[in-house]
Amino acid sequence: MITYLKKSDARPPAETANVRDTVAIMLANIERGGEDAARDYAAKLDRWDGAIVVTDADRAKAIASVPQALKADIQFAHNNIRRFAEAQKATMGECEVELTPGHFAGQKQIPVSAAGCYVPGGRYSHIASALMTITTAKVAGVQHITAVSPPRPGEGIPAAIVYAMDLCGADTILNLGGVQGVAAMANGLFGTPKADILVGPGNSYVAEAKRMLFGEVGIDMFAGPTDSLVIADDTADPELVAWDLVGQAEHGPDSPVWLIATSRPLAETVMARAPQLIETLPEPNAAAARVSWAERAEVILCDTREEMATVSDEYAPEHLHVQAADLEWWLGRLSAYGSLFLGEETTVPFGDKASGPNHVLPTSAAARYTGGLSVHKFTKTVTWQRCDQNASKALAIATARISRLEGMEGHARSADIRLEKFFPNEEFDVRP
Repeated sequence: MITYLKKSDARPPAETANVRDTVAIMLANIERGGEDAARDYAAKLDRWDGAIVVTDADRAKAIASVPQALKADIQFAHNNIRRFAEAQKATMGECEVELTPGHFAGQKQIPVSAAGCYVPGGRYSHIASALMTITTAKVAGVQHITAVSPPRPGEGIPAAIVYAMDLCGADTILNLGGVQGVAAMANGLFGTPKADILVGPGNSYVAEAKRMLFGEVGIDMFAGPTDSLVIADDTADPELVAWDLVGQAEHGPDSPVWLIATSRPLAETVMARAPQLIETLPEPNAAAARVSWAERAEVILCDTREEMATVSDEYAPEHLHVQAADLEWWLGRLSAYGSLFLGEETTVPFGDKASGPNHVLPTSAAARYTGGLSVHKFTKTVTWQRCDQNASKALAIATARISRLEGMEGHARSADIRLEKFFPNEEFDVRP
């Protein structure tokens, strides 16, 4: 039996027509006005009137200002992310198969030529997003990587983010945030090539800009507010569970957190403890977590682990943390999540910052049909084929008949002419 001990009382998101209209106008203005329009938006929205392109000298100055201990932490995270991306790439094979004698087909893996990586920089300086996006693109073999992030007035992109971007292999860094940053990468402004794909998280305006540009360019995914779900049985530590939920609630008031449990005492302890822990956070983190917990958090009581797994798959969370016995069973059973964290020894923040697997993940139940950012997103799986004259005979006959049955006479004749050229002394019945 499934029982909701706490149910979300948040209303569905308000109509986003104003966001769409604003973004559409901005994209049109930047497409028409180019770099001047992007600069105007940077001055208006980011209060930035300095250089847009971060020069080599600017990079060196920023890198020199980053404390060595922080550099070491960023290097540690970068190494894990790079090695995991390299392991992913190793699974991407090319192939060739002889389907019939003389008829060969295959597939190749070709990285996109140019990628645009958006690194958020609003309330939080997302160093980890630079690591996740740029490193993965670099490992995939992308030839040119442009990275953008909102500049701070009088400062530009924070030095630690510049250091991370440089470490990961960004070819060009732009002091641009929001829609203007996304549009600059899509349009190839400030000396950059037009991006083939745009990746990275951002606010609702950034997400809408990517959505509108999809088709002209590729994107990693349509991103909504981050979400997190914890599965806990009676072996779980309620203090750890409570902190793991609170830690994700701090993302913002629109970010839901969910607990699925088989133990009522554990669930009730977590429900009592979470608000207390939120009050120990600094502001504005506490304010964001307070609203998230009050309006969007849910606590669900189940009778069995199978019931828990079923409910979890229905939610298809971005982050899924299992704090329960028999972790191998959960690894084999669960099927809908962005990234899975097994056991109390790990936690979602490890994955958000440093552990290796990518933190750009599907939200809003999109994990039902897609995974997160990986080297695969920067790579085109393309196919090829060739055949000798003998192999072309059977293909031409079948193609001609199928084409005529479909009413596509031009297709049929492209097949017919090969029969006439390669087999002039033979007759073929290519009627449907």
